[in-house]
Amino acid sequence: MLVREGGDPSVDPRAHPGAGEDHAPTHPPSDALDAIERDLDAAHCASCQPPASDAAAGDPAATHDAVPHGDLDAESVAHAREYASLMGKFWFAAAISLLVLPVSFPELPWLYLPHLWTAEPSMALIRGLWAASGLLALLVLAWSGRHFFTGFWSAFRKHAADMNSLIALGTSAAWLYSTVVVLFPRIFPAEAGMAAMPFYDVATVVIALVILGQAIEVRAKGRSSQAIRALIGLEAKTARVLRGDQEVEVAVRDVVIGDVVVVRPGEKVAVDGVVVAGISALDESMITGESLPVDKGVGDEVIGGTVNTTGSFRFRAVKVGADTALAQIVRLVRDAMTSKPPIARLVDRVSHYFVPAVMIVAVVTFVTWVLLGPSPAVVFATIAAVTVLIIACPCAIGMAVPLSLVGGVGKAAEHGVLIRNGEALQNAAQLTTVVLDKTGTITKGKPELTDVIPAAGSDAATLLELAATADQPSEHPLAQAIVAGARSRGTRLGDATAFQAIPGFGVAATVEGRRVLVGNERLMRREGIAVTALAADVERLQGEGKTAMFVAAGGAPIGVVAVADTIKNDSVEAIRVLRGLGIEVVMITGDNERTANAIARQVGITRVLAEVLPEAKAIAVHDLKARAGKGAKVGMVGDGINDAPALVEADIGFAIGTGTDVAIEAADVTLIGGSLRGVAYAIEVSRATMRNAKQNLVGAFGYNTLGIPIAAGVLFPLFGLLLSPIIAAAAMALSSITVVSNANRLRGFRARSFRRAETRAARPAEVAA
Repeated sequence: MLVREGGDPSVDPRAHPGAGEDHAPTHPPSDALDAIERDLDAAHCASCQPPASDAAAGDPAATHDAVPHGDLDAESVAHAREYASLMGKFWFAAAISLLVLPVSFPELPWLYLPHLWTAEPSMALIRGLWAASGLLALLVLAWSGRHFFTGFWSAFRKHAADMNSLIALGTSAAWLYSTVVVLFPRIFPAEAGMAAMPFYDVATVVIALVILGQAIEVRAKGRSSQAIRALIGLEAKTARVLRGDQEVEVAVRDVVIGDVVVVRPGEKVAVDGVVVAGISALDESMITGESLPVDKGVGDEVIGGTVNTTGSFRFRAVKVGADTALAQIVRLVRDAMTSKPPIARLVDRVSHYFVPAVMIVAVVTFVTWVLLGPSPAVVFATIAAVTVLIIACPCAIGMAVPLSLVGGVGKAAEHGVLIRNGEALQNAAQLTTVVLDKTGTITKGKPELTDVIPAAGSDAATLLELAATADQPSEHPLAQAIVAGARSRGTRLGDATAFQAIPGFGVAATVEGRRVLVGNERLMRREGIAVTALAADVERLQGEGKTAMFVAAGGAPIGVVAVADTIKNDSVEAIRVLRGLGIEVVMITGDNERTANAIARQVGITRVLAEVLPEAKAIAVHDLKARAGKGAKVGMVGDGINDAPALVEADIGFAIGTGTDVAIEAADVTLIGGSLRGVAYAIEVSRATMRNAKQNLVGAFGYNTLGIPIAAGVLFPLFGLLLSPIIAAAAMALSSITVVSNANRLRGFRARSFRRAETRAARPAEVAA
């Protein structure tokens, strides 16, 4: 509502939106949830929280301590109770407002209540209705708005000021001024006339609108930990454990390390462990974000919370309770959601001075209007001062960054990307260079059989059978890769006798009566076997980054087998996406330059740091940071113990979740699925989150920057317009709704680069670029 010069100022300004949150901390279904809900309460808008004394005074919203732990339904009920309490206060204030408004606008005959009895109501009737309105408004302040005043008093005792201070001062000023008008009308100048009338409607409507904004924020806060609740909901409630020869169903908390757990089709894996019998495929999408089931057999690790699909198996528990992967994920996501990125800390510093500054502006506004304003100056002064206090409520500013942070971290967790804290998220959004360790990051980290090339007069089946049989007794990783490759191809392996491991050369064994050699060219030369005809094949394989081994039987060469640490299925696509995001991709490895360059060509990396010793990786990352320039950020991706120093040295470290615990602890971001796609996704979701937070801040600060001068009356000299406190309250509530709505857009975030990548096939030119 606007008041024009010469019009009745009583039609004018009234109240505001604020945000004092009338809710005590809730108790989610676990200690992790319990902590995050309390932390999120503080993170959203610290100045909006009611003091403990208010919660203890019997407020229904403060009874969440009765909610039992370990029960998701109970936690949801607690949120519903909190929301219902606020909405109850809103409806009470709204109902009183509907009674007060009809006696607040005498210039509107169709709305003015006394006109129901007479066209010209007496002042006695009018003042009687005003007095009744004042009593009703006092009820609103005392019950619906009680937490604003207790919060104001708590801050005042600490010599501080917060949002509660603005709401309490604004609404109480309107009520006190109105009461003075009703009780002592003679102190106002005669020319004021009906302008000297109460603003009880300001107090009631402002309280109603502010609490409505709070209720909306409470709902947003309740949803903000949805990712945590979803993760906790993945946990199995019971487990079927072998006790002697019997299968006994026990609660998950009763499973201990070493227990053998039986998992049937369709059941959840109770805790982390290693398969000891049976085979199956597990749906790990809820943990890693990967949609395809993963085959599991004896010796494979299983993660608690994942779902068994078809087969049955048994596994031995190795991690239980707080040590399971799921519990650690909950902890990491919780810590990230409640941390503050640098931009949020900057907002906190600004907000620390904001509320006192607003109070000073309100005082200056009041004095200016009293000294320079038109008659009745005190009426205009009161309206302007109250409106300034109300429109400046910083609730939207307080919610701007935390809501975006919670949305982004939660979205990342849904895709198996665990961001440790807000600072890591902000740094990820600013990355310009990403350094990728080769082994276990770009590649699988485990050698595999890749090529079987028979010599003239030989066949591939016989070549592979003899080579794998001869290597079978060996414990060397290359030998085991050949054996595993042969078995996966259905090759029948015989028995090897007279086995001999020759360090630096290869192996020798007797297979089916023939002496079989598997090794390098030096072994062949030592045994006097000519391999010139196979030299070209070996050179080509080595140029592709593979380890080639000659195979001879009965003193004659029969072919070549090659083993390589193969590239992960989606490394090429992920690196292409990173480059599409404007990220320079660098590969670092201890391998020789020839092998490193061969792998780099296959995945589309043009800058390679080869033959880098483990202890020198951190130095290499430091040098890249020094050359990157001011404002540029360098990330490091690794999975081994030797990568930990480099992960710490980088501006942001990414640990492959399938790697070592040391690397994961040293990193800022953990990729549960072990895929490089997670690096690109982390960067994209971080950029989207920071963009969303900045949009919120621009909107919130822009609202206050424009609103405060207008509320103070800068438009009055030019246009005769003065903002109503009621319009100010509605506008502030709308700003909070805008921030919440914008932050909720992150729930629908999808990585654009991957969507584009899925619509086109990788072209050789792109990979080689």
